[in-house]
Amino acid sequence: MIGERIYKVLLGPHISEKATIVAEGNGQYVFRVTGDATKPEIKQAIEALFEVKVESVHTLNQKGKTKRTVRGLGKRKDVKKAYVRLAEGQEIDFMVAE
Repeated sequence: MIGERIYKVLLGPHISEKATIVAEGNGQYVFRVTGDATKPEIKQAIEALFEVKVESVHTLNQKGKTKRTVRGLGKRKDVKKAYVRLAEGQEIDFMVAE
């Protein structure tokens, strides 16, 4: 994978109640990724950036909700998420040590 593409595939961690439960129970982490990212690209990007061994990657496309606003109907953005399972004993620490 080209060096720049690694940084463009991952948009950031997805932090929610469900993501926290999955991380504690199964050793999985949830990331927001670009809409055109493939599973092998996501795996390579995470292994390169966090220096961990990725066991599997599952992706899902979440459609943005339609919301009513004062100016009429609006729509939230569509999001692609990646559920990444790490090898046994591996973990990602999102807290930056100073």
